[in-house]
Amino acid sequence: QVRLVESGGGSVQAGGSLRLSCEFSSYHGAFACMAWFRRSPVKERQGVAVVDTVGRITYGAGVKGRFTISRDPEKPMVYLEMSNLAPEDTAIYYCAGATPFDGCPDPLNFTYPYWGPGTQVTVSS
Repeated sequence: QVRLVESGGGSVQAGGSLRLSCEFSSYHGAFACMAWFRRSPVKERQGVAVVDTVGRITYGAGVKGRFTISRDPEKPMVYLEMSNLAPEDTAIYYCAGATPFDGCPDPLNFTYPYWGPGTQVTVSS
């Protein structure tokens, strides 16, 4: 089985913070690339952040300095800490995983085969 399940979404005021969690399991072990993406009715899917198995991190445009992705060193979990949230951050946030042959060389553009169902984040003005 391959499962990814997000949690931690909710509604916050602009300037607020949320911490999203993604719990995953896979019969083939850890994913080389663990990513957060987001999608809304007015925006195409956007890469938010990616972390690989050795801790290298890539952030998408508009989130660096506000969002932090991290892996749990002892649990099959990845987190996305979000601060100074703005209405344009409103979206469904998805956790995704992949294990390409050559690691995670193009993390925001790679076609991820495994996805969670998403968690809603709503930021009001």
